[in-house]
Amino acid sequence: MDNKKVLTLLKKIPRGKITTYKMLAQVSGVKNPRLVGQILHGNIDPQAFPCHRVIRSDGNIAHGYAFGGKNAQIQKLRKEGVLFIGNKVDLSKSLCILTE
Repeated sequence: MDNKKVLTLLKKIPRGKITTYKMLAQVSGVKNPRLVGQILHGNIDPQAFPCHRVIRSDGNIAHGYAFGGKNAQIQKLRKEGVLFIGNKVDLSKSLCILTE
C-alpha cells in the first residue's frame, strides 16, 4: 500500500473541490478504496493533507471522519465553497479529477 502516493495526491485537491475514495484509490494504485480510508484515518497532519476533501463515490460523506466526525467534515467543505444538493456533495460541480 502506497501511503505516500495517496497523501501526495491529496495535496493536489484544491479548496472548494473534493475527490472520492474510489478515484484516489485508482489513481494511487491502491486496490481497495477502504484502504484509502484507513490511510486517511491515520493522517497526522490534516492541514498539510486535507483529508476532509475525500468523500464517497455517491456524494455522501462517510461517517468515520477522524477530525470531529461527519458534521465537522461537512462544515469544512461548506466553508471552502463545496456545493451540496441536500446532504450530498454536488459531484457535477465539486469533483476534482485526479491524475498522477
